[in-house]
This record gives sequence, C-alpha cells and structure tokens, in this order.
Amino acid sequence: MSRPHRLRALAALTTLLVTMGVVVAPPSAHAADIPASDYQQIALATGPGELGEAMSLAVLPNRSVLHTARGGQVRITDVNGNTSLAGTLNVYTHDEEGLQGVAVDPGFATNRHIWLYYSPRLSTPSGDAPTTGTQTDWNTWKGQFYLSRFTLTTSNTIDMASEVIVLRVDNDRGQCCHAGGDIDFDAQGNLYLTTGDDTNPFESNSYTPIDERTNRNPQFDAQRSSGNTNDLRGKVLRIKPQANGTYTIPSGNLFAPGTANTRPEIYAMGLRNPFRMSVDKATGIVYLGDYGPDAGSSDANRGPSGQVEFNRITSAGNYGWPYCTGTNTTAETYNEFTFPSGPSQAKYNCAGGPTNNSFRNTGLQTLPPAKPAWIRYAGDAGSPPEFGGGSESPMGGPVYRYDPNNTSPIKFPQSLDGRFFAGEYGRRWIKAIEVTSSGGVGEISGFPWTGTQVMDMAFGPDGALYVLDYGTGSGNQALYRIEYIGGANRNPIAKAAATPTSGVAPLAVTFSSAGSSDPEGSALTYAWNFGDGTTSTAANPSKTYTANGTYNVTLTVRDSGGLTGSANVTITVGNTAPTVNLQTPLSGALFNFGDTIPYTISVSDPQDGTINCARVKFTYFLGHDSHSHQITSKDGCSGTITVPTDGEHDAAANIYGVFTAEYTDNGGLTTTVTRTLQPRHRQGEHWGAQNGVQTAQHAAAEGGTTVGFVDNNDWISFTPYNLTGATSLTARVSSGGVGGTLEVRAGSATGTLLGTATVANTGSWDTFTNVTANLSNVPTSTTTLFLVFKGVTGQGNLFDLDAFTVNGGTSNPPAGTIEGEAFTSNSGVQTAAHAAASGGLTVGYIDNGDWAGYSNVSTSGKTSFTARISSGGPGGTITIRSGSQTGTVLGTVAVPNTGSFDTFQNVSTTLNGSGTGALFLTFTGGSGALFDIDTFSLGSTPPPTTTVEGEAFTSTSGVQIATHAPATGGLTAGHIENGDWAAYNQVTVNGATRITVRYSSAGPGGTIEVRAGTATGTVLGTLAVPNTGGWETFASASANLTAGSATGQVVLRFTGGSGALFDVDNFTIQK
Repeated sequence: MSRPHRLRALAALTTLLVTMGVVVAPPSAHAADIPASDYQQIALATGPGELGEAMSLAVLPNRSVLHTARGGQVRITDVNGNTSLAGTLNVYTHDEEGLQGVAVDPGFATNRHIWLYYSPRLSTPSGDAPTTGTQTDWNTWKGQFYLSRFTLTTSNTIDMASEVIVLRVDNDRGQCCHAGGDIDFDAQGNLYLTTGDDTNPFESNSYTPIDERTNRNPQFDAQRSSGNTNDLRGKVLRIKPQANGTYTIPSGNLFAPGTANTRPEIYAMGLRNPFRMSVDKATGIVYLGDYGPDAGSSDANRGPSGQVEFNRITSAGNYGWPYCTGTNTTAETYNEFTFPSGPSQAKYNCAGGPTNNSFRNTGLQTLPPAKPAWIRYAGDAGSPPEFGGGSESPMGGPVYRYDPNNTSPIKFPQSLDGRFFAGEYGRRWIKAIEVTSSGGVGEISGFPWTGTQVMDMAFGPDGALYVLDYGTGSGNQALYRIEYIGGANRNPIAKAAATPTSGVAPLAVTFSSAGSSDPEGSALTYAWNFGDGTTSTAANPSKTYTANGTYNVTLTVRDSGGLTGSANVTITVGNTAPTVNLQTPLSGALFNFGDTIPYTISVSDPQDGTINCARVKFTYFLGHDSHSHQITSKDGCSGTITVPTDGEHDAAANIYGVFTAEYTDNGGLTTTVTRTLQPRHRQGEHWGAQNGVQTAQHAAAEGGTTVGFVDNNDWISFTPYNLTGATSLTARVSSGGVGGTLEVRAGSATGTLLGTATVANTGSWDTFTNVTANLSNVPTSTTTLFLVFKGVTGQGNLFDLDAFTVNGGTSNPPAGTIEGEAFTSNSGVQTAAHAAASGGLTVGYIDNGDWAGYSNVSTSGKTSFTARISSGGPGGTITIRSGSQTGTVLGTVAVPNTGSFDTFQNVSTTLNGSGTGALFLTFTGGSGALFDIDTFSLGSTPPPTTTVEGEAFTSTSGVQIATHAPATGGLTAGHIENGDWAAYNQVTVNGATRITVRYSSAGPGGTIEVRAGTATGTVLGTLAVPNTGGWETFASASANLTAGSATGQVVLRFTGGSGALFDVDNFTIQK
C-alpha cells in the first residue's frame, strides 16, 4: 500500500521466495486448503460506529478485544459482541498518522496496563508540508509518535491520567507515508515496536526514494530513516519496559548501548513499512510483513520491479531498504541516483553493507550487510503459486501454538501447531504457512474466512483466531472471532439494522433482521433487547423511544440446536446525525493526476443550526486496487485540492481518486460521504465486471497485460463514470485475428450506445494501434461504462484491448479559481447543471436582486475580478462587494447574453482595492433568469521586489568578493567576519517589509542585521544564518522588516563568532 497507505488505508508492496536463508518453496503436491466446514466465523463488531477506521487489535485474558481506530478511539468488545468506547486520544491524522498499534502488557492480570502507539496532535499545522524549501520551513512540521503505557480500569475505560510516555519516535509530518506501529511482547517481557520509513514514495518513479537535493523536503529521502542507524524509523525496536516507565536494552540488539552514531533500541533496520508483526512466544522469532514499492518492471539503471516481503527475524539485522529489497541480490538492488532525472550510478553494495552517503544521515555511513527476505513475492514467476495474483500487501500475523492443557472447545487443532498465519490485505486471503525444522517454508494452506481486507490478527487465550477486517470503505469493517468446530453445528449469523438510527424524541424506529441466517438452514427465533429494558421476539419489530439517550440494541438469533448469534445497532435519541452533501466533485468524474480539484460541500444539522465550515473536512485518497491511501485533506465547505502526480505506482497500476466529505456534529455523530473519480486513462484489465473475456500477456502492452480472448458480445464494465461533456474514447488495441467493433455503452451491455470504433487486424497480437469512438447521447448523470466487443460469432479472439482514454468531459479550473456554486450563503440562487461548466455545475437561476456570499474568500488587497459566465437570458450586472450583500462596492462588471446557458465566456473588471471582508456578489438586471456563473477568480498586484547580488555592494568594511560555482553569477559577498558590513545604494529601505537572503556557510554561521542608511543605522530586522554544510551548499531564509519611517540605502551588518562566518549570494527586498 504503502499504508498500508492507509489505508489510509494500505499501500501494496511485495514478496518473493529466494535462496541464502530465503527458502524457495516448491509447489506442494499435498498442500490443500483447510476445510471451511471445520471452522465458523463469528462477527463480534461491525460498521463504522463500532470500529471506526479499524487499525489494530489485542485480545485480553477474558477474551474481550481491544481495538483501535486511526481517529484516536480505543474500543473494547466483549466475548458476546458488546462494544463500548474505552477512551479517545487527541491525535494528528494527516495521511496515515493517528492511533496505530495496541498491546496488552504481560502483567495485565495484576497491573491492567495496555500499550498504545500514536501521533499526538501537538502544534503541527494542518494541510501539506512544502515539498521544497529550507530547513526552517520543515522544522514547523517536526513531530513525534508516542509509545505510551496506560491503565485500563475495571470498568473498561482508559485512565487518561495514567499515561506514561515510554518512547518518543521523532518524525516528519505533512507528507505521506508509512507509519508502521505494531506492538507485541516476547515471553521474556521484551516489547517490540515496528516503525515505518516516514517517506513519500510518490515522486521516485516507483523505485527507491533517495532524493538528496538540499532544497527538497526530507520526507523524500528514506536514507534519513530506514537507512540511518541513528534513527528509530523503518525499524523493529526491542526494549525491556520497567515498572517505573523507563526501559532497558536487551542483549542481542543490532547495536550495543554506547555505540557511536547508533540507537541501541534497534533490533532490525532497513524496513519500509513493517505494518503488521507478531512475536512467536515459544521461540522469540519475529514474523512481519513489509510493504515495498510498485515499479511495474525492473530497470537496470534504477532497480528492481515492485515486490514485498514476509520476514522471519531470528536475530538482529539489516533488511536492506532503501538500498535493496527481496533477495538483496544484485538484480534486486537499487542504483544510486541523482534526482530528479539522473544520472544513475553504481548499484549499492548490499552484500558487503551499503553506504549511506546522504547528507541527512546522522548514523553510520557503512551499514550492516543486508539480509534477504524469508518470503518474497510479486507478480512474477518467483512468487509462491499458492499466493495467487493481485496487489501485494503483506500483513504479518501470529504463529499458532497448540496447548493440550487449554480446555477451550474452540481452540485450533494440533495439526496447525507452529503455523504462521499470514494475511494479504489486497488479495483478501489468510494462509497458514508451515515452518520447517530448518526455518524454511513448508506447506502453504489456504485458511477459510469470508471477510475482505485483513488488517490485524491475533490468537486469543481460547485458541481462536481474532481478525480485524478494514473493510472496503462501504461501512463493512468488522471484528471476527474464527473458531474451530470440527464439523459440528455452527452458530447462526445475526444481522441487525434500524431506520432511522438517530433523531429527536419521540423517535419511532423500525428494526430489521434481514440477512440473518443459519449455516445449516434451520429456522431461527429472534430476541431483541432495545437497550431500555424492553424486548421483542418479532423478526422485524418497531419501537418508539421517548427519552433522550444512546441505546445499544442487541439482536440474538437462535437455531434449532440452541446455538446463538448476535448483532448490535446503536440508536441515538435527542440528536440527529448531520446531512452531508458533496456537491462537487461528481461521482465518477474524470481527472488527471496533477489536476486541481474544486470541491463544494453543504452540511445541515437540526441541532447544530448554522454550520461552522472550519469543522467540515474534505480528504483525498489515492485509490489503488481495493484499498486507498490518504494523501491530503482540507477544512472548509469549499475550496480546491491539488491531486499530486503519482510516482510510486507503475504507470499501468489500478489507481484512481477517492474523495470524502465529513462532518461531526456537537453531539458526536459523524456523517461521511465518498466520491470515486476516474482517471482519464485506464487499463482495460482493471474492469469491475466482465463477461467472457480473460487477461492476456503481451510484452508490448502497457503493464504487459490486455483484455484478451474476446468473442462476440463479450464485455467489460467500470463504475462509477460521469461522462458529462466527453467527446470521444480512444482505445489501444491489437489483433492477430479477424478484428471487430468496440461499442461504448452506458448502463448495461445493451444500454445506450454512445459510440463505436472499428478494430482491424493490426498484423499481430503484439502490434498495437489506437482507434477512436466519437461519443454522442452522453448521459449527464453518473453511470456504469460498458465496453462491448462485437464481431463474427464463433470466430473467437477478435482483438485485444490494452487501455482506453476518455477525451473531453468534466474539467477542473486552474488553481486560485473558485467554483460559482461554492457559495456559503445566498438569497435566491441555486446550483444548476451544465455539461460545459467546470465540474458540470454553476450558480444559476439568478434573478434581479439575488446574491451569493463566499465566507472563505477574502477581498483584502484584491484589484481584479474575472468570471466565467453564460446567459440565455437578458444578462445583467455583477456587483462585487466586501463584507455583506450590502457591503462596500469594489467594482461592477456587465454580463451579456452569450447565446445560451451552455455557452461560456469570461468577463473581467478592475477593483478599487478597498476590500477587507469576505466576498459577496450581488446581481441586477431585467426579469427572469439573468445569467449563470461557472467560476471566478480574484487577482491582486504582487508587492514590488528588488533582488541584489551580494557582491554588488557599493561600500563595505571587511567583505570581499568570493568565487563559488553554484552561486548566481558564480560570485558572492564572502570572507565575512564578525562586525563586517556591506552597503547597497541601488536599493532603499523605504517601505521595506521583508528580506530573503541566499547564503552558504562552512563556518559557524551568524546573524545578518538589516540597517537603514549606515552600518550604525536603525535595525529593521535580523536574520539567523546557519552552517549549510559547505561554502558551495546554498540555502535561503527570510525575515520580516519593520521600516516605519526609515529611509536610506540598505546596509547589511554581519555578526557571529570567529573566522569566516558565511557568504551572501543575493538578497531580495520586498516592499
């Protein structure tokens, strides 16, 4: 995932079996799936109300389960499936951060201690950290993860005052990805913690992120974390907690305490995102899954194709990242590379110990030799065949240990003793992997389960397997207990639902048991407990609640053998859940990576009244296969988010955009709505549904795969798609057969025909060409896109489809442009749909006297206004105002009739610059609908600036000109010592507000004083200049100036320690 890119939430990375301690397992002749009839899966908790964004679990001695949600919630679910909130932490949740792992202390029976790993909120800004800048810029984004010990009270709540922060892991914030964060203990009481590399994988072309540019955000260089022996990120940490909240270092860690430039907590290093891990209590061996990058193919000048790993860690070591992966052989080692575009250099020496020469490395330069993976897998022939295909997202699970003295009737059988239970988030499987006596990979057996995306697993004291299912984003997250029953009668499955689930008293609720069933097919009886002392035995009862409160309603179903199953639903009386409407972007809208996406959200809540838009959250996730990675978010009812270009996944990867709008009301109820956006260019083999086709492998295809074996009336489909305004569809095809016709249809394989393209024989199946279908009758609503294949019946193999591109369609305005329909208050206007509008919507139905307000758009300093308008009516006038609909008039612009409401043009006017408040637009004209506004923008004249070369001083004391190739013009003001100064009569301090200086230093650094007129004149401001690492390593920094009534030339006076302090390349004065 790269959470799991969260999964945020999780990024897919891969694994492959190899030699040198990595055992390649030949297909077992007798490896068989474990019989499903021997097990039953009990749902203990389901849905967002009981699980949130499910992250991690730990089973208590009494079989209750602690589980965490990334938003900071810790919940506890008892053995009967009753869930309650144990506590909530205030967490920072940008990208994949938030509350991660949970563990139960080995001494819980007497101390009731639990452990949590989380990112505290601190004072970190919201939004994204800059990708380029200086260390001063990035220091604002420094954060930490806490490994904390808490006490769980006997009433199953967390005593927040009991927190002891045992370990702090420094990290960088504001960029994605890789938090790690799993916790476990061995039999000796040592605590193990996994941490991710805290590195952005999206701008390294799917290879290793080792960007050493000095102006680049450190989060693009994993050498500062995973490859750094003096950093706790990208590691497995091992410590021995003490009762007083401190810890000691166990013997056998990678670096002994006191070793220079190392951290003694490190047990294993060189990991990318070891998201899930467990420790086998019987042996002390660590099993973990480590995510890897997603390159679709190997590149001799960059590195290997994407792969991930399951690792079996028997002793301390380095596992290679970011220098090598998988087998760590030369073929699976990365090249040193100069960003952004090369050149490539030699491959790293992973066998002898790679060299970390990044200037951000604070640890040893020569690292320990890299250990190969236990199981490496990818999309290639070296992967275990039992793993199948799909995305690569390994989730390290537990090892089962059979206990003959355990009297639990649901414990797993002795035949599974010693098996490692591996999870696959994207492929949605659990495998029971035999470990041979030599530590190799034996039989790999499929384990029966019926969930979706495995997030965490653990065996309980009852010998049953507990599984946390992240779900697919459709409210189907779940916590399961999988029990061994040996073919006996299985418990029935209860499903409970209610309509409505919130509202004011008296609240009439209809309950439903639809979906409840018995595996053996026997009749069920029903028992409802409504949470207020009343009950019902009806299958689908009704109930009216007259008192405010939160009611936990339980449905228990019983089969003919007396076995039961239960499900819960929560009813909130006295508070109605908010209604959230994500008006734009539209579901299924088209976009390109790199686009700026406008959004408009409306929220209503009966109890909250006027909505504070600062509490409305809009979030972008990078969709990848069946999961998504949170990338960035913004607060507000409207605005824009720029979708980053994706450099982590292969160009042929199944990636798309996912956007959510969320609001939590004053009563704690949250409503979230989701939109999926489609990339204009899509691979055919990533269909959502199909009839008759298969995938085919062709080296010349994008990603090497096509839709093949096509016969007449076969089809593939994709949903959702909004094709508003689309003009054509271009398909990349090949044919060594008779060819045929590609039909583009909406809704179904026989739905509205939008266009056709003829596909001729191209000469071979590996010879590709483009064909285009012109589109008409395009629906304006969201639909399912069908590509239907036509040809001579019975011929078979008509043609292959590699990929397709939708041309035209919904577009996004440039950055800084506001959607007209994004108003936050109004009188009279409404949102109108127009295919040719940005996002397909406008502010419309505008009559004389109507107005629209935009509380998040400031008029301060604005001197121009441009609007994209249309009119099939009389036109009229837009008046631009500040503060209110009757506020200060800043300007007016006439709107003409454009020929129709679907014909757009721009109108512009200058503004008087006197605005100070929020923007309001008032509309005047004749009768009827006057005009529509699609988008608008406000402009301002940037403050004047003057840039002066440092060496261009007109007088000086002590300063000399120095030569440095990276400097602008190759020269600097240099040889600067304490008390020196330089004057520049070509620029004055009159009205100066800010100075930016480009400098370098291999000395102690110092301070620049900006003075007026002379070296002893009024000080307007000061700027600290640090050591940059070399006289030819330049950085920039800025400081505000207070000129007041000061006049005269600019004088820079320099102070500091002894010797040469720093050089000045140039400086810019802003007024």
